Amino acid sequence: MPYLLGFHPADSLVLIGLKGEPPRGSVHLTVRWDLPLAAAGLSRILPLLRKEEVTQVIAVGYGPGPLVTPAADAVIELLRGSGIAVLDVLRAEEDLYWSYLCSLAECCPPSGTPYDREAGPIAAQATVHGLVALPDRAALERSLAPAGGAERASMRRATARVAAELRGRIAGCADADGLAAELVADGVARVHAAIGTYASGGRLDDEEAARLGLDLAVIRIRDEAWTLITDDTCDAHVRLWRDLTRRLEPRFVPPAASLLGMAAWRGGDCALAGIALVRAHDVDPGYSMANLLMQALRHLLPPHALRERMPSPEELDQEMGGARAAWLLPMIVLLEEPRPGPVALAG
Repeated sequence: MPYLLGFHPADSLVLIGLKGEPPRGSVHLTVRWDLPLAAAGLSRILPLLRKEEVTQVIAVGYGPGPLVTPAADAVIELLRGSGIAVLDVLRAEEDLYWSYLCSLAECCPPSGTPYDREAGPIAAQATVHGLVALPDRAALERSLAPAGGAERASMRRATARVAAELRGRIAGCADADGLAAELVADGVARVHAAIGTYASGGRLDDEEAARLGLDLAVIRIRDEAWTLITDDTCDAHVRLWRDLTRRLEPRFVPPAASLLGMAAWRGGDCALAGIALVRAHDVDPGYSMANLLMQALRHLLPPHALRERMPSPEELDQEMGGARAAWLLPMIVLLEEPRPGPVALAG
């Protein structure tokens, strides 16, 4: 379970949906809720299970009995008569688990069944395949925390150099539409190159990262990146946008964090997707891509619900037409020198 989520859950209800006929099946989706359940509870999960043709379910509640039992009862009641097989409903706490469906003492003793949370063949196989289970959700949040120290100072200097160069080009330009076409073409090329760099295990240097961060302020360039997120390229996108979400100056973060949210969601990592989208929303509560994806996650929409609606890069060109000076306005806003905050005086 932790390797499906990316972290060891606590005070959580986790539901795994499988496809196939019992006793065999393959994992198709994993959903996690904080406990205690919110008012909406499990209301949206049954339509999703049916839409995704899930045939079997396993539910696990993590935490003490008084916290988990009401949620476990809700799962059992919800799926009763649904036609979806409930393989088991478990409660896990510390290094023990209990079943809500089995009362046989020889396999499910009242004192609980011990299990190893850290070791064993499942953990070994997951590690070999590159899966990671962080200690808790807070550790996953920290993995996206802004870079600090020398890394932040170096990135800040690179951002200042790139911004100064762009301000100079814009200020001295006599053909605004022509400059927009040039910047968009260069930005789209940088998006493609960056994805290739991370697909091959590389990493952008600070100046390249800062330049791409500014490129993404232009919606046409950001949407190019969005259309390029596929099942085959998803891992490279997660590495790229995760790196930029950490390294970019805060005001540049929303496009990269939103792309990370989309790529993580596409790859089935809803926890990382949610954390990335919160990062984007915290910087710019009105950022439309982040808000769209957050609504999709809250309503338990599967990734293909948006994937099937995404245009190709060629269709983007047809819909948006040629580059215009107005496309650069979000970038120009970012290029404005940030105003210093209030100075605290000792008294």
